[in-house]
Amino acid sequence: MGDTQIRDRHLSGLRGRIPIREYLPAAPDPAAPPLLWIHGGAFVSGGLDQLESHAVALRVAASGRRVRTVDYALIPRFRVWGPPKYRPSGNRYPAPLDDVLTAVADLMTDEPRTVLGGASAGACLAASAALRLRDSSGPGPAGLILAYATLHAELPRLPEPVRARLRGRRRIGTFTREVIRRMNLNYVGSEELLRDPDVFPGGGKLTGLPPVLLLDAAYDSLSASSTTFAGELTEAGIENEHVIVPGTRHGFLNRPRSAGFRDGTETLVRWLDRLT
Repeated sequence: MGDTQIRDRHLSGLRGRIPIREYLPAAPDPAAPPLLWIHGGAFVSGGLDQLESHAVALRVAASGRRVRTVDYALIPRFRVWGPPKYRPSGNRYPAPLDDVLTAVADLMTDEPRTVLGGASAGACLAASAALRLRDSSGPGPAGLILAYATLHAELPRLPEPVRARLRGRRRIGTFTREVIRRMNLNYVGSEELLRDPDVFPGGGKLTGLPPVLLLDAAYDSLSASSTTFAGELTEAGIENEHVIVPGTRHGFLNRPRSAGFRDGTETLVRWLDRLT
């Protein structure tokens, strides 16, 4: 990993400069498609130095792939309890998605077989960007990686496998449906956009997407979204693999010294190997 070259750059976006970071492997595999990786943080936090961004990118670059991360526009924090209150911001949807689309379009100019991926809120942005690319006149992504993703406007009711994993104390500290709704409403800024399938892909038209890896935490209520989305992908005829990383909670890719990070990134790299 120490031999990976790291370069910070900026792109010109619709609203100004977009910071990006390039990870260039010392021994690149010319057949391996690059990865555009998008951090999470409830649309309100995170950046290029966030371990969920930086550590994951280093691990993937060590496998011989070029990786790009993007510092997309963030919005103000929101109340998780009490009366909802959302501060004004020009960074709400579609600003974060526009930044991601600018970063991936620039990368695909030289590398048309690019894989899109992200974690949590970043996974939502990755999936939305993949749908935008599908509907454009240009190439779509070669693959899509969604780690402990939020993909639906409203968190679906827990499917039985998720409910079984969250029995007892394992449910403590997981997201409630109300918190996820507040987070998503804070992102879009209106009830009308909350239902827009271009924003939250869950329940929308998924035909034409590339192969998808869904990487989930074992003890995470957001697994309801990934599990439901996996079923929607299958119904749409999209090749997908849904992997539950044992012993993990939401955000395990932010903990590079953990077994969950090791297992999760190894799964991610093996899946990328099969796309080569």
